[in-house]
Amino acid sequence: VQLQASGGGLVQAGGSLRLSCAPSGRTFGNYAMGWFRQAPGKEREFVAGISWSGGFTYYANSAKGRFTISRDNAKNTVYLQMKSLKPEDTAVYYCAAGSVAGMATKIYEYEYWGQGTQVTVSS
Repeated sequence: VQLQASGGGLVQAGGSLRLSCAPSGRTFGNYAMGWFRQAPGKEREFVAGISWSGGFTYYANSAKGRFTISRDNAKNTVYLQMKSLKPEDTAVYYCAAGSVAGMATKIYEYEYWGQGTQVTVSS
């Protein structure tokens, strides 16, 4: 089972990117999904999460108002729309799936992880 994250790239500060995450090998319609990121020399941190139904979303303070997480269970895909990007958003972004109810912001709450996609924001 793998989660394929895509959509990263190089963008100027103030720009936008949309990340996608699609699992292979199974469907994740009944899993909570999350996005994390890891910058060089830093620990992996939570960015955004969404409940299995898509009805509940939650964000790290750094992402609130700029990032939007969504999911299309029919397409078995989760998205992270990022706007007003800043250089400090530069990191490898990972998607993850967890069989948890409620809000999940901790790494250990997620069972499946993608390989990551690089986001670089230039100033």
